[in-house]
Amino acid sequence: MTASTPLSPGLTQALTTAAQTSKAWPFEEARKIIKRYEKTGYPAEVLFETGYGPSGLPHIGTFGEVARTTMVRNAFRVLTGDTVSTRLLCFSDDMDGMRKIPENVPDRKALEPYLHMPLTVVPNPFGGEHPSFGHHNNAMLRRFLDTFGFDYEFASATDYYKSGRFDDILLRVAERYDAIMDIMLPTLGEERRATYSPFLPISPKTGRVLYVPMKAVDAANGTITYLDEDGEEITQRVTGGQVKLQWKPDFGARWAALGVDFEMFGKDHGPNMMVYDAICKALGGRPPEHFVYELFLDDKGEKISKSKGNGLTIDEWLAYAPTESLALYMFQKPRTAKRLYFDVIPRAVDEYFTFLSAYERQDEANRLANPVWHIHGGNPPAGDMPVSFAMLLNLVSASNAHDKDVLWGFISRYAPGVTAQTHPKLDELVGYAIRYFDDFVLPAKTFRSPDAVERAALETLEASLGTLPADADGAAIQDAALDVARGIERYQDHKKTSPDGGPGVSVAFFQMIYEVLLGQERGPRFGSFTALYGIAEMRALIRKALNGELA
Repeated sequence: MTASTPLSPGLTQALTTAAQTSKAWPFEEARKIIKRYEKTGYPAEVLFETGYGPSGLPHIGTFGEVARTTMVRNAFRVLTGDTVSTRLLCFSDDMDGMRKIPENVPDRKALEPYLHMPLTVVPNPFGGEHPSFGHHNNAMLRRFLDTFGFDYEFASATDYYKSGRFDDILLRVAERYDAIMDIMLPTLGEERRATYSPFLPISPKTGRVLYVPMKAVDAANGTITYLDEDGEEITQRVTGGQVKLQWKPDFGARWAALGVDFEMFGKDHGPNMMVYDAICKALGGRPPEHFVYELFLDDKGEKISKSKGNGLTIDEWLAYAPTESLALYMFQKPRTAKRLYFDVIPRAVDEYFTFLSAYERQDEANRLANPVWHIHGGNPPAGDMPVSFAMLLNLVSASNAHDKDVLWGFISRYAPGVTAQTHPKLDELVGYAIRYFDDFVLPAKTFRSPDAVERAALETLEASLGTLPADADGAAIQDAALDVARGIERYQDHKKTSPDGGPGVSVAFFQMIYEVLLGQERGPRFGSFTALYGIAEMRALIRKALNGELA
């Protein structure tokens, strides 16, 4: 995924015109920002923000916010002719107290003494150069964002609080304390209301983030008074990193302090959106434009969580597929809950290259609706992928090959002139396919023996393939397979009609081939796959099945 900066040279009048009516969701969101300033004119800078809670290892949902916000930012730049300065701020709430120890960190017991301390104070359980757990998780997020080439500025809540950048807004919270309490208290249960305060002091004795009621708030002196954990009354300033804000007031206060124009967040924040907005207004700010996206689910249909470590991590997706496939997954249907697990990867890979291949043939309007325009910031690369990822997975399965050179032997025969040097992206996919097959496909494969009807069908198919020239194309091979199936009553589909007027072929025929030859319920188009794998190789595979060497 490319950064936003290169977009301007690719702008044309036709593109800008097409963007005005594009129904792609990033353009619809960008038009809200334009409407925001249609009466007043634009400020010196339009600020896009994403928030990140580094309480656990970053997951793909975190990345999704940055990817999607970048897409809206790029759409805004096209709609405005790239004449308005924009900035994307990735803000880490790393001053939050560690309320529970994540399940997926080493030596969890060693972190117990640091419960409720700011994440940037908690020791780094992973060791290495980063001084704290918060710094470590921030570095992981930045490393991934940098891998994608995002144009962003990283911001740490710890830095903003301690450096004084939030001092003015914190003093304003003290000044308008009652107004903020009036917003917050109706949203809380009776017990919580009795002790609630938007200020969370950092104990000068224990260093813990304290959820305690205020005995006094002195706006004139910028101080709060409360009872520390040992019962001693403490008065301390609200500035200089001595306090932080509760998470709901923190949202609205940050918007007011920074002048945020656009921020998206997950559906779980949706019910609080009016609270965030009200606090921002109470502090003299203007709430940003919002986009609420649906949550990602794991393989069991449960919400993915940083602390649980369910679903996919950033590194796990990238171990099996290129970055562009993940960006496509983020672009598609952001308001629909989607499973984010390993089995979605192959389809995302192939859909990306299908969209990329279509891009060169499209006019401006259709290009703006094509996900690759948004994934690559308006500058997608040339698309040429002669073999699909699904096909590669089945090639690994049928050939039992775990070496890229062996697979390239099949590919180069199928597509003369195509090599790892001429098609480096395909070479990447070959490596991904081997790894994905070994880890996910192979453990789930279950071969079965053919029954008498299936055995006869496979014997006929093997003999029929032997009549074809070695370089027969996929269409010829598919026709030969269909001809075999049409003569077998079990595989006749009387709801379909064959070219000679007889019954068509049931999908059960090809399902049988997949189950017996590949050990799986679904597979590629038989003709196309056999053209890639080789007719002689397919005949040999059928003979293995008939000899009982697969099941």
